[in-house]
Amino acid sequence: MEEEEDRRLPSSETNQADRTAEAEAEAEDDDLSAATVLDLTSFQLHDLNSVEFPPSLTELDLTANRLSALDPRIGHLSGLKKLSLRQNLFEDAAVECLSRWDRISGLEELVFRDNKLTKVPDVSIFRKLLVFDVSFNEISSLNGLSKVSNTLKELYVSKNEVTKMEEIDHFHELQILELGSNRLRVMENLQNLTNLQELWLGRNRIRAINLCGLKCIKKISLQSNRLTSMTGFEDCVALEELYLSHNGIAKMEGLSTLINLRVLDVSSNKLTAIDGTENLPGLEDLWLNDNQIQSLEGFAEAVAGSRDKLTTIYLERNPCAHSPSYVATLRQKFPNIQQIDSQLFA
Repeated sequence: MEEEEDRRLPSSETNQADRTAEAEAEAEDDDLSAATVLDLTSFQLHDLNSVEFPPSLTELDLTANRLSALDPRIGHLSGLKKLSLRQNLFEDAAVECLSRWDRISGLEELVFRDNKLTKVPDVSIFRKLLVFDVSFNEISSLNGLSKVSNTLKELYVSKNEVTKMEEIDHFHELQILELGSNRLRVMENLQNLTNLQELWLGRNRIRAINLCGLKCIKKISLQSNRLTSMTGFEDCVALEELYLSHNGIAKMEGLSTLINLRVLDVSSNKLTAIDGTENLPGLEDLWLNDNQIQSLEGFAEAVAGSRDKLTTIYLERNPCAHSPSYVATLRQKFPNIQQIDSQLFA
């Protein structure tokens, strides 16, 4: 029998292999220490004891874990710009330490969405904050927002228990304000938000529109409120998208100045006719389903200004939609239509 081949490397090759392995290990260590993003989403972590934080981190995402306490090592990440604590178990007392972590005062984005907070956390230390999200908590008041930096561009406080729009008038740079699914009854304190482009107030208890002349705003949602009138948008000349479904509006009005409007949703209201839409040259999507519109007579004239622009019309579950020629009539009157209700056309 032949002797088994000696597969051992010569000593010089062995040393070279060891050096190569060491170099690769060192390179991995260097890569880790130089990492700028750490994403620990959905790791189901109860604490961060097993996690190493590279000092070079600029983004730390801890979304969807089981954390109830903040690891103090986060407070030493001096280059941190984005911190997401979304969908954890943080209560008010657990996040109080943030207000003392001077080394991360350059934070620009802070997300507490979907936790157990009952009040707005003290984030006054973050003087460059651009995005602040405390949606899906149990916050009953906006008290504390006055301490948030006036550099803020996006504020999200949806799905809480807020009853009053307050402490927001210093946000001169704010572009997005989300306060949907709260208990608001009055639109107020918006007059200083002159750069606001998106306002989301759906699922509240608002009865009247008060936009304080916001001329830069492009998107407004007031779905599922208690509106009975559409007046109040006249000064919002930059408006592109308007969502008013699920209210008690009986008449279309106050739209003549909205020459930039592309999307209009007034579905699930109490409309019996189409009015006030003649001068909307950019209108592309018109949602009128689930109203009480009896006939298509005069419909084309009512939206004459956008005849060639309209690509989507929803009129289902109106009396007028019961006509056998309903779809054919609309296609004839609007040459570029691409969708009628759920029916698509090439």
